[in-house]
Amino acid sequence: MIKLIRLSFMLLLISFSLPGRADILVLIHGYLGDAGSWERSGINTILDNHGWKRAGLFIGSPVGPQLLVHAQTSQARNQVYVVNLPSETPVPVQAGILAQMLDRIRQLHPHEPLILAGHSAGGVVARAALVLYPQKNVIALITIASPHLGTGRALQALNITENDGPFELVKDFIGGNDYQALRHSRALMHELLPVYPGSFLDWLNTRKHPDIKYISVVRTNPAGIPGDILVPGYSENMNNIPALQGKSSVIFTPSSHYLNYDDGFTLLNILKSIEKSKKKK
Repeated sequence: MIKLIRLSFMLLLISFSLPGRADILVLIHGYLGDAGSWERSGINTILDNHGWKRAGLFIGSPVGPQLLVHAQTSQARNQVYVVNLPSETPVPVQAGILAQMLDRIRQLHPHEPLILAGHSAGGVVARAALVLYPQKNVIALITIASPHLGTGRALQALNITENDGPFELVKDFIGGNDYQALRHSRALMHELLPVYPGSFLDWLNTRKHPDIKYISVVRTNPAGIPGDILVPGYSENMNNIPALQGKSSVIFTPSSHYLNYDDGFTLLNILKSIEKSKKKK
């Protein structure tokens, strides 16, 4: 899979040169996703076509984050990095790896502002990285359909994978790779349970958060009700986080939980808004 992602980026990365200082967007995939999620959905193509040029692909490794592909875009006005995280591991583990990647990106772009965008659990990971490892130069966090207050689906996953009883072979046959992934993700599922006193999200959501821009992209169903099949609407809205009440902008998008082509245009509009707010300062 990593080889395919790397090949995809090698084919798609475009050298680009324009005068001026760059803004850096970092894209963080969700549970069971990978860096290629942003390519397969068409989001990276939309961003690239509108001036946000592919800059590089980071992957976590035992020796630290590795920059597998790096485009010669040092003079591009806006640049995009994607990261590949071990999405079945606990949130703090992923957050620590992401923090190392952000450090590397900051070394490559010491004076440029960073904007983070995370999908689903990737939004929680990005937020945890900001809380656990305070970041310099990060000016905004965008989350898309992220379970900031947890999801009942995590409880269902724990119930399904609770034991290795006599029906285990049936579970393996029915669930296949997805079931095995759930079994390996039980620690993560515990962290994504609906908030309760003493839970990981209860702890995270009451910690001090950096004073940056927060934008919540909340899915809506065909009836216009916030939420999707995996995450309830109130959980996708960062204003419902005790530490961030009233601090997040909210954008409602009529879509399923998963990344799609239209998310590229949603991100573009958000990025334009961030740029306008920077000019006003």
